[in-house]
Amino acid sequence: MSGAELPAWAAWLVVLLALTGAGFSLTGAFGLIRLKTFYERVHAPTLGATLGMALILCASMLLLSLIEGRIVLRDALIGVFLTVTTPVTLLLLARAAAHRDRHEGNAGAPPEV
Repeated sequence: MSGAELPAWAAWLVVLLALTGAGFSLTGAFGLIRLKTFYERVHAPTLGATLGMALILCASMLLLSLIEGRIVLRDALIGVFLTVTTPVTLLLLARAAAHRDRHEGNAGAPPEV
């Protein structure tokens, strides 16, 4: 089966999943621009990117599964890596920023726990 032979329902579902995922990622990017403090800024893109990535990968796995005629899960490996690394990166960035803010004596620094 080629992409031209996809059923219409499948093509619409793939498009819907991909556009919804792109919308969530775009919303996270707007959050990065619009939010004021560093701690707010790292939160929005992390959530938007994670949910957007999941929906885009679902669209990709559905499309490839229909084209190849078997279940294709290799894209799920990308999802696993991004799901693990994105929150860990957020945690490390936030901890480094909190440490810096406490060291510099900034009033808005989060308390040490």
